[in-house]
Amino acid sequence: MQLDRPTLIEAYRRMRLIRDFEDNVQAQFEQGRIPGFVHLYAGQEASAVGVCLHLSDEDYIGSTHRGHGHCIAKGCDVTGMMKEIFGREGGLCRGKGGSMHIADLDKGMLGANAIVGGNPPLVVGAALTVKTKGLPHVAVSFTGDGGSNQGTTFEAMNLAVVLNLPAIFVFENNGYGEGTGVSYAVGADSIADRAAGFGMPAKAVDGRDFFAVFEAAREAIERARTGGGPSAIEVTCMRQHGHFIGDAQAYRSREELERVRADDPLRLFRERVTGEGRLDAPDLDAVDAECAKAIADAIEAAESAPVPSEDELTTDVYVSY
Repeated sequence: MQLDRPTLIEAYRRMRLIRDFEDNVQAQFEQGRIPGFVHLYAGQEASAVGVCLHLSDEDYIGSTHRGHGHCIAKGCDVTGMMKEIFGREGGLCRGKGGSMHIADLDKGMLGANAIVGGNPPLVVGAALTVKTKGLPHVAVSFTGDGGSNQGTTFEAMNLAVVLNLPAIFVFENNGYGEGTGVSYAVGADSIADRAAGFGMPAKAVDGRDFFAVFEAAREAIERARTGGGPSAIEVTCMRQHGHFIGDAQAYRSREELERVRADDPLRLFRERVTGEGRLDAPDLDAVDAECAKAIADAIEAAESAPVPSEDELTTDVYVSY
């Protein structure tokens, strides 16, 4: 599928925004200015953006503990996200969720989820809702390779097939469940092939390649929107950092880390579109400048925002429907 110029610019803008957001969050965290725990998504940008470019605010996604990229790719406001991570008023969850629990229902973002394998059942619920209401929307679950082993994920995939739901299961296989390698922890040669065993179309794609992810997602989402039921996509996308900020990564060799950083999806995207004459370097440089300013403004806003008052401590604990 040949993408037009505005779509290519938007794809690069979202990937660059994710990378800048993460680089700055890492710097702020290492200075002790961000509470809690932070898991970075850098290196996996092509996965989130390749999928979410096909989605509207009325479509749903569920995410993992490594959710910054999914939020930004789905259109969440980076200033609201930064305030949330800083634990300040004005955060997308009023400063109470932090890095691992960002949600924005106005954007169809059901929430990052610190429970491994926690979001596939939520996404199946969203898919059942839109099908019951006769709406033309879809629900996408982003799950890691570790989450692919969970019983919750198996049950969700089975139910999605049984009920023929508009659900897409994206498995971001970054090679490690925390520090445990996929070859040890996943009892199958292919996560995609295992998903296909549930009776749904499934394929594996190279997560360094935005265009490969975009095309696989286009097929799966179109099938779901037109009543074709669920699909699965295994996206191989190595993370550039450790499981969390501060992880010494003793389980990875220097050669592996150098290879992962050399295969940067943003660099590969930039080289391809400029090499094929589809975009010019100055166009992409302008996007770089725009994103850098957006993140700098977000940090300034987060730093100046107040912390929630003590009166807020017991609000939002329960929600009535």
